[in-house]
Amino acid sequence: MTLYTTVDSPLGELLLVGERSGTAKDGIVLASLSLPGQKGGAVVQDGWRRDDAAFTGTADQLQAYFSGATDRFDIEHTTRGTDFQRRVWAALDAIPHGTTTSYKHIAEQAGSPAAVRAVGTAIGANPLLIVRPCHRVIGSNGALGGYAGGVAAKQRLLTHEGAAPMA
Repeated sequence: MTLYTTVDSPLGELLLVGERSGTAKDGIVLASLSLPGQKGGAVVQDGWRRDDAAFTGTADQLQAYFSGATDRFDIEHTTRGTDFQRRVWAALDAIPHGTTTSYKHIAEQAGSPAAVRAVGTAIGANPLLIVRPCHRVIGSNGALGGYAGGVAAKQRLLTHEGAAPMA
């Protein structure tokens, strides 16, 4: 059964979606974290059940992140995607807090140095915004580029982390 909740944040109400798992330490595996108005973001479906308690650990970690009390997440999540997407997402997971990297660098890390546009598409398909830090990827020229949650949200996240590129 698919479960969901919403969590207030400085970016607006976040939608968390997941499934129960007997092996997950919090009992839930996060499948999606969407921002308000996110391009391609999750939308509550018929048959989903709201369960705020199931996401308490995730909500607490998000609150700690936004308050500056932590700079990392320990949230069990799914990695459904193509092999290429999973390689790109693994490269995203390796970007340290407070830093940025380029789409080109992610393409190299994913083993496909010429696939910069495909990397952008894979990053755009990331279902776990904030937790999987696709906001830390910018253009080689320092431009923010796109962000499924909107460029303003990307700027706010980078500023929060002390990694906003100079204009």
